[in-house]
Amino acid sequence: MNEFKFEIIKNIGCLSEPNARGWRKEINLISWNGGKPKYDIRDWDEKHEKMGKGVTLSSEELTVLKSILNSVE
Repeated sequence: MNEFKFEIIKNIGCLSEPNARGWRKEINLISWNGGKPKYDIRDWDEKHEKMGKGVTLSSEELTVLKSILNSVE
């Protein structure tokens, strides 16, 4: 299994309170393996050392998602 690197460039916000394990769902701007930063939604432990599965979005995809969510009543 290849090791990967990540750098949290900016914490955008927290989407949920800590769960039973103390993890929170967050949206962050993250650079994966030195690449262009992307928006990322996933669960993190409090020290940002361990993470759960998540979804990563480009700026364009985030704009589309925002438009879709704005149309929800």
